[in-house]
Amino acid sequence: MPKTTRILIADPLELIAEGVRAWLSDERDLRPIDHVSTGKQLIERLNEAQPDLVLLEVSLPEMDGIDTMRAVRKAHPELRVLAFSALTDIEYVNSMLIEGACGYLVKGGPKEELIMAVRAAVADERYLSPAAQESIARGYKYTEKRPDGEYVGLTQREREIIRLIALERTNGEIGAALFISEDTVKSHRKRLMTKLNVRSTAGLVKYALDRRWA
Repeated sequence: MPKTTRILIADPLELIAEGVRAWLSDERDLRPIDHVSTGKQLIERLNEAQPDLVLLEVSLPEMDGIDTMRAVRKAHPELRVLAFSALTDIEYVNSMLIEGACGYLVKGGPKEELIMAVRAAVADERYLSPAAQESIARGYKYTEKRPDGEYVGLTQREREIIRLIALERTNGEIGAALFISEDTVKSHRKRLMTKLNVRSTAGLVKYALDRRWA
């Protein structure tokens, strides 16, 4: 009899989680054990639940999936995490993989793809949905904006700065909060606009709000 894989689902929508739970429960060797709605709840549940695999939505309230992935990797470096989201932007896909996700499953596919992705993750193999593969294939190098270059995800510091910009903090206030100089904040702003291909601070704010970072 095959070993049973314990799976914890992290998704803000209970309806989605219940659908995934039902699909997984049809497989004798896959056992969905719990559902959490936020990254904070996931971190708090891991020690008690002891899952073999986490299905992690990238768009989570309070602490998004990328920051959650980073926290999980720090506390539980051996735990397998499969990113699971409708988001296919390259920043999400690459950032989740950079932070340690073992694959990226795009929502909306058939049950067979979910099971295939989960089994790949359990076998320590990488699974990327076609939409995620396409996103990576379109990767670009932000410094040159070349469509054939390599894309690099946002750093934790860059994400902090975007959040503070979206909260309407001034350069001086951001510098004080992060213990960096005002000139360094200005440099980060300029680099972020280039990196994200936006033309103004308003573009950075929209970027943060679209991703529920503020």
